[in-house]
Amino acid sequence: MRVHCFTTLNTLAEYADDWERLAGGMPFRGWTWLQHWWRHYGREELSCSNLAVLCAFDAKQLVGIAPWHFENSTLGGRVLRPLGTGEVCSDYLGVLCQPGREDAVAGALADYLVTNALDDDPHALHWDWLHLDAVGADDKFMPLLADCLTISGCAVNRRPGANCWRLDLPADWDAYLASLGKNLRRDLRRLERDYIETNRAVLHRAERLEELLRAMGILVELHQRRRNKLGEAGCFASDRFLGFYRDVMPDLLRAGRVHLYWLELDGKPVAAEYQLAGNGVVYAYQAGVDPDALDHQPGKMLIMGVIRQAIAEGNRAVDFLRGDEPYKERFGARPCPTAEYRVAPPRAAAQLRHNLWLAGRSVKDWVKNVANNSGRITASSGKSRNNYHIIPETVFLRLFRR
Repeated sequence: MRVHCFTTLNTLAEYADDWERLAGGMPFRGWTWLQHWWRHYGREELSCSNLAVLCAFDAKQLVGIAPWHFENSTLGGRVLRPLGTGEVCSDYLGVLCQPGREDAVAGALADYLVTNALDDDPHALHWDWLHLDAVGADDKFMPLLADCLTISGCAVNRRPGANCWRLDLPADWDAYLASLGKNLRRDLRRLERDYIETNRAVLHRAERLEELLRAMGILVELHQRRRNKLGEAGCFASDRFLGFYRDVMPDLLRAGRVHLYWLELDGKPVAAEYQLAGNGVVYAYQAGVDPDALDHQPGKMLIMGVIRQAIAEGNRAVDFLRGDEPYKERFGARPCPTAEYRVAPPRAAAQLRHNLWLAGRSVKDWVKNVANNSGRITASSGKSRNNYHIIPETVFLRLFRR
């Protein structure tokens, strides 16, 4: 097993098919999504690049990929981060690995990371922190890599991240309706009767490139109008985000990895959503609704339509991704936890920096806990009014641990 670090997209392109194979149908981990992300959010300048994709080979076979890049941070130094982060907000990120080779790939990556972190060679992969977020809590590879890094002397911290929300789909639409609460079930049946069955509301899906381009414009316009109405800029106000969207969508359509729906009410677009798709799961990534049509509940009709379509096509789940918006639970989704990992190499300066971060996090957690509990403190006794909260001693001891 050998590990090689790729620092340019051009040298990685020949492995695009192997990359997609190792992604296992997870679109956020696929070559198409991540290479477009890098083209818009990365910084490659001739001989200087901050791309750092670690590929594990068994002889000539590619069996593992750590799709990472460097970010410079005042606190963290040179931080290895996953591709796809930031405003694109990719979910279920992680290390790609051929099934059955997890132990070997984790060991090889850990050896490579630690060796390079301690190497004085100017060409080595010098890193001060590894920060991975949006990792599924049920990810089998990351605990293995974390264990290998810990054994090698690295400091590893694992924290819970935000929930994703996944709806496991039943065999048919009637079974799904029966699983919902009484009020939502009544609302959906009313919308179906008053809008869908009368053809006032019609759901469309882009199947060809020309349809996709039109639908992309609808989504941008509706999303921006809705967010602006709420006093927000909207995702597409970012030139990078808009450029990424325009470039990645046609390639995803050609690969069969995207569904873009729009809902028309009385012939006028009132809601749109695009989903990534793979391995029997559709991921509801981004939506927009007409703020002037909210009385007709276009968002609810759109969700109803795409869930019904997903069931009809034999998918096993609809994933609403990160965020604890109440509608997700109402529509029957369950929380799927994510995890965040921070790793410091076995160097004194890096581990001191890591301990300073841990101390800061502990203080923040303590302050948050005090704020959450402050409403529960009563003046029922003289003692309670005069109790003082003491910051735990462990917060300060962590500053000096090696």
